[in-house]
Amino acid sequence: MASVLVVEDDQFVRSALIRHLTDASHAVRSVGTALEALREVAHHRFDLVILDLGLPDLDGSEALKMLRGITDVPVIIATARDDEAEIVRLLNDGADDYLTKPFSVEHLSARMAAVLRRARAAGGEPPSRVLRVGGLSIDPLRRQAELDGAALDLTRREFDLLAFLAGRPGVVVARRELLAEVWQQAYGDDQTIDVHLSWLRRKLGETAANPRYLHTLRGVGVKLEPPR
Repeated sequence: MASVLVVEDDQFVRSALIRHLTDASHAVRSVGTALEALREVAHHRFDLVILDLGLPDLDGSEALKMLRGITDVPVIIATARDDEAEIVRLLNDGADDYLTKPFSVEHLSARMAAVLRRARAAGGEPPSRVLRVGGLSIDPLRRQAELDGAALDLTRREFDLLAFLAGRPGVVVARRELLAEVWQQAYGDDQTIDVHLSWLRRKLGETAANPRYLHTLRGVGVKLEPPR
């Protein structure tokens, strides 16, 4: 059973989702606006958020960015929009999956199960040893990272990416392996990795042109190693 927040302004769709999720033994709360969703997430712990884009007070894409500012809860976008560029942008902005309306309850259940598996695997019992690469210190058990003694404010995905690379210092990791191990996806867009690497570099105080820790080998992969 999971605790699910449904953010949907269409009362018919909302009622159908609540009925299906409740029948599947999930604990469900629902709201019809982005601001209500932000208040719910701020005051309650959820395992998953199902987010519509066409909300009356704020576009769901903006709501997603605001959610990502306060929580790493997995988010599945559920909307009638099917533009590929927008889907890529939303995934890069922090969505964990995307469903185009109309969709069957079986399809929703399968996507939810996959997202929850990935989230639980990422939050499972990691190695207890602290990973150290140069001035970087990553504690997988406490999900904390520091650079030269200063705490790094990382999103869930940024931490997973950094910890995975730190566990293989100096080793070039193929993008396909990053997608499989960090994103739990067999296929995906390289842009997703590039965006997260860019954010991570910014927090490490470096750029792709002047790397210190993160080095990209064009056409091969990415490696993390201490500055020389």
